Amino acid sequence: MKNIIVCTSVSHGNTRRIADAMAGVLRAKVVTPEEADPAEAADAGLVGFGSGVFYGKLHPRLTGFVKALPPRRGRAFVFATSGLPELPSAPFSRPLVRLLVAKGYEVDGTFSCRAFDTWAPFKLVGGIHKERPNGGDLSAARDFAERVMKAAATARQRQ
Repeated sequence: MKNIIVCTSVSHGNTRRIADAMAGVLRAKVVTPEEADPAEAADAGLVGFGSGVFYGKLHPRLTGFVKALPPRRGRAFVFATSGLPELPSAPFSRPLVRLLVAKGYEVDGTFSCRAFDTWAPFKLVGGIHKERPNGGDLSAARDFAERVMKAAATARQRQ
């Protein structure tokens, strides 16, 4: 089955680098929400949804795309990049995961890592996490993609 990653990466290409690392493992096509075809996403064996974090939320172009998807049974995962750490009580991915579940998707996991960030106060000092995502982050993203791919394959075998 075909895999696809829908990714919004607008500031420094951080999220796209993570998406590309995952795509190599999943043999997936990476597209923006504007390039994505909802019918293609509906037919995919596994769909990844990723974005940078803006004011504690995933990008509205990504969430808008997911809201426009028709209900279906399918497998998905969510990933994010952010300059600030994810709070356990309010994960960046939770609203999108809930939206995907409401659409009928099984969400096989979430992934996030730190990334170069020049949001307002950080711009004054040239940004934070200039070296991120780094090789360790990309390796962790590939490892995550392997786990998600195995989970999806195991689930398909049970059906």
